[in-house]
Amino acid sequence: MKRLIVTILLLNALFLALLLPRYPWVPWIAADALLLCGLFTVLPGGRAKRLLAAAVGTVYAVLAFFALGDVLVRQSLGRPFNLYLELGAAGSVFDLMLGNLGLALSLLVILGFVLVFAGLGSGVARLLSRLGPAAPASAGRWVVSAGVVMLAVSWLPQPAVGLSASQLTARQVQLAADTHRSSAAFRHYLENNPVAGQTAALAGLADTDVILGFIESYGISAVTDPRYRPLIGSRLEQMELALADAGLHIVTGRLGSPVQGGQSWLAHTSLLSGQWIKTQLDYEIFLASDFPTLIDDLDTTGHDTVAVMPAITKDWPEGRAFGYNRIYESSTMDYRGPALNWVTMPDQYTWSWFQRQIREQAGAPLFAELALISSHAPWVPVLPVLEDWDSIGDGETFRRWENSGEAPASLWRDSERVREHYALALDYALKVATEYATRHVDDRTMLVLLGDHQAAPLITGEDASRDVVVHIISADPDLLSPFVATGENARGLPGFRWGAQPETDREGPTMADFRPFLQQQFGALPEVMEISASEAIEN
Repeated sequence: MKRLIVTILLLNALFLALLLPRYPWVPWIAADALLLCGLFTVLPGGRAKRLLAAAVGTVYAVLAFFALGDVLVRQSLGRPFNLYLELGAAGSVFDLMLGNLGLALSLLVILGFVLVFAGLGSGVARLLSRLGPAAPASAGRWVVSAGVVMLAVSWLPQPAVGLSASQLTARQVQLAADTHRSSAAFRHYLENNPVAGQTAALAGLADTDVILGFIESYGISAVTDPRYRPLIGSRLEQMELALADAGLHIVTGRLGSPVQGGQSWLAHTSLLSGQWIKTQLDYEIFLASDFPTLIDDLDTTGHDTVAVMPAITKDWPEGRAFGYNRIYESSTMDYRGPALNWVTMPDQYTWSWFQRQIREQAGAPLFAELALISSHAPWVPVLPVLEDWDSIGDGETFRRWENSGEAPASLWRDSERVREHYALALDYALKVATEYATRHVDDRTMLVLLGDHQAAPLITGEDASRDVVVHIISADPDLLSPFVATGENARGLPGFRWGAQPETDREGPTMADFRPFLQQQFGALPEVMEISASEAIEN
């Protein structure tokens, strides 16, 4: 009887632990733990009972993986764990671990998780297999009966009873069904929406270099969160002054990203395509659809289309599917400096190389997408900005910071210092981008600087907006005025305004709205656009 009571208490605690990531309250009783204890108390001993206990232990280990996965995914990507999606992202997660921790430590972490889950499953199996007839003999039946009653109670709103195993399983089944249904609807939309799938030449940008610089993790929290606002707000003030001194103009707004904390390629694709790409399945469906993007629009306009992706270290067939004329990744950017943890090369090198090797040698107007990665986790080391850009060369000058800064595994033990490093890394990325603009943006350049997504909830908080900050810079104010236009026939992007500071009191349109806006505003001569707009209003 004593063993039965102890086992019930232990299993109750273990099964309740599975529910903690999902509930704002803490149930007191796990109905499935009661049912299992009662069942194994009345079962006769033998090999069949041990095998059944092993099967239950294995199921528990899998459910524990789901529960821990939910905690980690919510903290890193700001959404629930979805096995249907996570399987496709497993390789990216391992690559991220590899870049931050190295091969040996990454394998140790994985091995540690495997041992923990195996130990949990083995422990549950051992507890159940050791249960036998209790005194009085009816104790097992009473426990089963109590479990059945608790099972019924567990479906009441916010009960003191939880049903961890079936609820976790049902949650994954429901997420898989919802994801499949959503992806099927997205596929149907792409296949049956020929108007949205048309390429549009952007005549208003025909003689303009369009440079799209994604600044890693540059979310709106950088200017709304009091932990980051003093540093980043000051940086934006300095940006505005430096641009004005260089004869440049800037408008700023915010756009909603489909992701948070990672999977930045979904954000890139949403902005380029004008479609809301929120899952890996949507991304794969989109790539298979041959649906046009902003790349095709500007290629039709006569631009040379280029992707500069310093974070890409392996073959990237998805990039070729986008149709860039050329793609440059880490091994083809002539970098001879050190890698800085996950960051293959600092942003200052990326900007410098891009100017020297791409813009200065361009024979046609350029459309370039740059993925700027110095503000990518683990945000260590944070480099100074070199005053002499001519000294950057092949990046060997950055060798002096090789192995500098604290090891990521050490830094990440202290969440406050991680947040401090995030702000410093973002400040560096913005300063470098500003200096590039003051040197190389002119009246035939539209430089779009924007975040790909908010940083992980550990940095921003779980309830933070998913908006990112967007800056558009040019020496020609006429290129910028459509974004802030107001009036009877004007269609500016909501929330965009002159200056480097975004609005903080309302959310912006989504990234999927950006390409249609460019098509509407730059897809025809201004007088034609005005006639079209007035006709649309009258009709």
